[in-house]
Amino acid sequence: MAVGLDGIIAAQTRLSHVDGEAGRLILRGHELETLAGQWRFEQVTALLWRELVPHAADLSADLGRGRMRAWQHFSPLLPTLNGMSAIEGMRFLLALLPDEPADASLLLAAAGVAMATSIRSAQNLPALAPDAALSHAADLLRMLRGKAGDAAEVKAFETYLVAAADHGLNASTFTARVVASTGAGLVSAVVAAMGALKGPLHGGAPGPVLDMLDAVGQADKAPAWIDAAIARGERLMGFGHRIYRVRDPRADVLKAAVNALRGRNNRIALAEAVEQAGLVALARHKPGRRLDVNTEFYTALLLEALDIPRAGFTPVFAAARTAGWIAHACEQQLDGRLLRPASEYIGPMPQAVAASEWSEAG
Repeated sequence: MAVGLDGIIAAQTRLSHVDGEAGRLILRGHELETLAGQWRFEQVTALLWRELVPHAADLSADLGRGRMRAWQHFSPLLPTLNGMSAIEGMRFLLALLPDEPADASLLLAAAGVAMATSIRSAQNLPALAPDAALSHAADLLRMLRGKAGDAAEVKAFETYLVAAADHGLNASTFTARVVASTGAGLVSAVVAAMGALKGPLHGGAPGPVLDMLDAVGQADKAPAWIDAAIARGERLMGFGHRIYRVRDPRADVLKAAVNALRGRNNRIALAEAVEQAGLVALARHKPGRRLDVNTEFYTALLLEALDIPRAGFTPVFAAARTAGWIAHACEQQLDGRLLRPASEYIGPMPQAVAASEWSEAG
């Protein structure tokens, strides 16, 4: 039996292909590298939703209207977010939306508004109303930071949204497909996926990367700090991936986006020193096993450079991945079959239990 369902084919999909041996991520026939930094988030969403999710020809305008509708729905409820973490606030707001009638564009737009408002609420900052005239990336960045981004910042943020839009059958996407297979609506599938994402083994890795950089402090201290961490048996955050046996393609895309912001308030030089020291140390301590940086490493640097708080990293990811969750939920419902995997019982059988209890009683 495959522990953790490794290697088990649980679904067929036309949406994304993760090639861990070659280090490739393909979204509906397109290499990630050809999309990130070139396509807008609305275009990539339309690509994922093609022939699966009803949406307007101009998804940008549809998302703009959706953000305004979501704001009208959420704004009276914002005082109820007091005391909630950003991810809990986002989950709470989305859970208030009705499953029917299904409106994918509204749900994706609402995920962005819920993300921005819950992050600001967790910081005790006032929420900002959407601007339907802006692109989805530009408006979300403005809403969550309280100020508009310049062209380079918006492009960097959009690159992140594109890179995070879909990534095979990960834990949260599988959860969305399981819920969708029951016939539940899109909101239920997305909220369930958020519950899976909230777990630290799936959605919480970027923040600890920054904790590691904090601990290293200076570039020249990186080799000694990393050697000491490995000697203590600690994991190097942002290195290695369960699927990729070579470099995670999202890492290069995001590193390029961070490099475009070089010279601003970011720690790219320190991160590069830690990356190099980590690769050297891991090659020495774990020969024969390639552990390269993954998407979380440069995700952390990019979001920090955009002045997004660490507690907001998972909600921002959820706002991007909602595009993929919706596509997978709709694709699963086309199959029309309930996902019901079998389990292998490894507990005692009744006869053995009875004999054991009789022996203990005697």
